[in-house]
Amino acid sequence: MHFLGKRGTDMKDLPVASHAQKTDLLHGIVIGLIAGSLTGALAGLYAYMNPDFVGMQIQPFLIFIFIVIGAAVGAWISGPLIGSSTPNVHLEDYQKSMQEGHILLILDIPTKRANDVRKIIKDHYPDAEDHGIETPAFP
Repeated sequence: MHFLGKRGTDMKDLPVASHAQKTDLLHGIVIGLIAGSLTGALAGLYAYMNPDFVGMQIQPFLIFIFIVIGAAVGAWISGPLIGSSTPNVHLEDYQKSMQEGHILLILDIPTKRANDVRKIIKDHYPDAEDHGIETPAFP
């Protein structure tokens, strides 16, 4: 359970959302892994098909090395370098409410328990707004 409000809101003793929840870090890592893997695969295939490019004929297993290096570089660039400085795209729908002073409750629970938790919250806080379920990037 984590809470998020507009910048400068005093959260008192509430657990504040983590950096990964506030930013696009995890999304960036996934996109970087995919893009880096594809780029590495293409670079490896190009190097394999054009021996003059690297000055020798490379072995086919080195294409896998290109993929791994591409994935690592892509994840590093898209995650910590870019994603950590970009606001979480999943929170865009809630920005207006947070700017009005509302506090967003983020619950990390199994999807099958969502309806039970909704009922508990509505029983205790009838004015709470329900904005649905977000499926995590890494279940």
